[in-house]
Amino acid sequence: MTHSFQDMSLDFFECNPFYTIGRDWFALTAQKPDGKVNTMTAGWGGFGMMWGKPCSFVVVRDSRYTMEFLDEADRFSMTFFEGKSGHMMLKYIGSVSGRDEDKIKNARLKVDYYEDVPYLDDGKIIFICRKMFKGPLDPEDFTDIGIDSEFYKDKDYHKLYIAEVERFMAR
Repeated sequence: MTHSFQDMSLDFFECNPFYTIGRDWFALTAQKPDGKVNTMTAGWGGFGMMWGKPCSFVVVRDSRYTMEFLDEADRFSMTFFEGKSGHMMLKYIGSVSGRDEDKIKNARLKVDYYEDVPYLDDGKIIFICRKMFKGPLDPEDFTDIGIDSEFYKDKDYHKLYIAEVERFMAR
């Protein structure tokens, strides 16, 4: 079943980002030029203004398969879910790799597209984002020295992506 999403003004997006991103999480989805789609669960990031545009900020570890997709794509989606079933599904897609299995199919998720950008149709809120910046988080730049030892014991650092929010859709 395909859901019907409506374009919404960002003026209508109200959330507590600490709760919505940090506790509820979201799915980050991108497509390679060959058409293959992958998604991952993310719980770090944010929203704000950058370079005069509404933006999302996401970080992805070097080891994540989805990073290959993000690096090759100009645009990606962020899908937010609601309820316990959404959270359980995000736990699942965050615990398996798309390198090893078709986790979108195994999670019984449906991929739909806005223009050429894949998103998970099972969500409640969708952001279509256009990359404007990507760069590594360099441990030499951490001013809080505890970050490296607490979050990067295995030296699997994140890459930061800043993307313009081009479209906000809700159902």
